[in-house]
Amino acid sequence: MTDRRTFLRRGVLAGATLAAAPSALLAAPPARRRIDCHTHFYDPTRPEGVPWPRENSPLHRPVLPRDWHAVAAPHRITDTIVVEASPWVEDNQFLLDLAAADQHLLGVIGNLDPVSPDFAAHVKRFAADPLYRGIRVSSARAADPANAAAYHAGLRLLAEAGLVLDINGGPATAGIAAALAKENPGLTLVINHCGNPGDPATPLPDDWRTGIASAGKQKNVFIKISALAEAVRGEPGAAPADPAYYRPVIDPIWNAFGPDRLVYGSNWPVSDRAAPYGTVVGIVEAYFDEKGADVSDNFFADNSRAAYRWRERA
Repeated sequence: MTDRRTFLRRGVLAGATLAAAPSALLAAPPARRRIDCHTHFYDPTRPEGVPWPRENSPLHRPVLPRDWHAVAAPHRITDTIVVEASPWVEDNQFLLDLAAADQHLLGVIGNLDPVSPDFAAHVKRFAADPLYRGIRVSSARAADPANAAAYHAGLRLLAEAGLVLDINGGPATAGIAAALAKENPGLTLVINHCGNPGDPATPLPDDWRTGIASAGKQKNVFIKISALAEAVRGEPGAAPADPAYYRPVIDPIWNAFGPDRLVYGSNWPVSDRAAPYGTVVGIVEAYFDEKGADVSDNFFADNSRAAYRWRERA
């Protein structure tokens, strides 16, 4: 049952989203829809505030769907999968409320701890909403969980619920994902941020290279081409726009995963610290357009449906 407070909060969220977004942004998506599979939304002006970003960060400002539409729509990005960075359980519901108010939010990747004694109850609660598509975890904790038996039981529970495991961390992430995927063949995993190999202009870690090759062999693993610009060392906001700069990272991923298991993610608004949204899109747009319209459509849309099993919004 929805209590009066939740009902009113959803009404406010819906009104804010619809009133602020231009009507063109809320129209039916174009025939060639393009989906951003990694955004973050939050609101530090809430009474309870936010645990992330920190108050002294330039990211510490309201970041809501209307703000993303404003930067993404000019680049023909129509829809998004939003990822929860906050460890507060109720912030999973915060994102679901935002998604309920905006048909262009195709899914929510939440933040839950698989070893929590309440994990099963939380999964049951949130998975009842079809917009809830999975959770994100730290690769370091996944490799060495506080309670291995509980952790792996939690992963089995995710698979049974039809949910996805996003996984993020350092250069060892891809190898960790490969091992988890082999142990849990019924679970879909999505590696975040290219597996975080570092600046493409520097020698890339051997564990990243071997991990990407191993993960590519597991058919239940997808990978986001995201956070490319953020890995560049140098002046904030001045990451190169030339796709050739990023080929040392993208090429090995392409060779390992092929055309059907790569998805686009911006990591917005974090990406703003490295480059404007148009640069972030343009890097991958140029790379995948070279491979043909079918490959580009897979990357920007169809592969995300295969990974996250999102449903069309009414």
